[in-house]
Amino acid sequence: MMITRFKSKIHRATVTEANLNYIGSITIDEDLMDAANMQDGEKVQIVNNNNGERIETYIITGERGSGVICLNGAAARRVAVGDIVIIISYVMMDIEESKNFKPISIMPDANNHLIG
Repeated sequence: MMITRFKSKIHRATVTEANLNYIGSITIDEDLMDAANMQDGEKVQIVNNNNGERIETYIITGERGSGVICLNGAAARRVAVGDIVIIISYVMMDIEESKNFKPISIMPDANNHLIG
């Protein structure tokens, strides 16, 4: 039997852009992606702390060190620049494997850069 588990998250990132005229997705600084063990094209859930919206989309790699968190396409209507979001990825795994699995959680600073 398989179970869906929380794999990793970027906790309390600040939205830097909202681009309605892009074809969809979320652009994330590659430094944050690496630290959170997230990949280009990976499905994620975005939780907007400011308005309670929950969005599912996929990741596009953003410029390393830029601090970019940009919601694109229709998702851009669900955020405002400056909103605080949580970006969560999940993984399916065998129940036995899940017993020893340790998720990753990172908390960037106010400019979406890694702390420490």
